[in-house]
Amino acid sequence: MNSRQARSTEAQTGKTGFRILAYISLGIAAVGVILPLLPTTPFVLLAAYFASKGSPAFALWLEDHPKFGPAIVQWRHRRAIPATAKVLACSMMVLSWTMLVWLGSPVFVLTVSGLFLLSVAGYLLTRPSR
Repeated sequence: MNSRQARSTEAQTGKTGFRILAYISLGIAAVGVILPLLPTTPFVLLAAYFASKGSPAFALWLEDHPKFGPAIVQWRHRRAIPATAKVLACSMMVLSWTMLVWLGSPVFVLTVSGLFLLSVAGYLLTRPSR
């Protein structure tokens, strides 16, 4: 096998890996539609990123999808997150942390998870909505 064939094989392997990650991310996003504590939008954006690296046809399908497409386009052009996604994500984070308190989690767990969730919420809320 010469060096050209080796590079071609490596490139194909990388594309396959990205394609697999894109499908896994979209699968998790689909589960997030059903489960209220699992966010959908971040996994759709992740699937779009992986698809753009490994499967242009799948990336185009995601961008043209009536449900997922607008969020992907907003993110790519303006790094914007829809207001409804922000509200839902922040609400679910508050609910999750409240459940940890209610279940009697240790103070360390409450502190670490609270700081992490506050950081994520801060990031979300500082992104434009449109």
